[in-house]
Amino acid sequence: MSRIDEVLEKARAELTRVAATDVARLPDDHLLVDIRPLHNRVADGEIPGALPIERIVLEWRLDPRGDHRVDGFTEDTTVVVFCNEGYASSLAARDLRDLGLPNATDLEGGFRAYREAGLPVREGGTPPIT
Repeated sequence: MSRIDEVLEKARAELTRVAATDVARLPDDHLLVDIRPLHNRVADGEIPGALPIERIVLEWRLDPRGDHRVDGFTEDTTVVVFCNEGYASSLAARDLRDLGLPNATDLEGGFRAYREAGLPVREGGTPPIT
């Protein structure tokens, strides 16, 4: 097993990952965060209601006590991060938990699993929160 596989396995052991078909059952106050780059969102579309926050600024925008955080969440909010296939998002969710978001997790299989499940997707291109 490669080192990154070990790191990923350890990160996922701490998460209760969300299946694409369970997104509709998330708590009303959940935060769905798309960490994919803009070019992926333009090419493949976006999940309606997801906040586009690219990975490079994720911790600064979601630090519950940070000066540069986005509005609309608390330390108790369920935050579900997703990328294309659910790898980078597992590591991102781990990092958000370390920041003080105990309910941070990720979308199993990422955007692709969501789209393949036939769930609603809209045209992409929403500018990311910077």
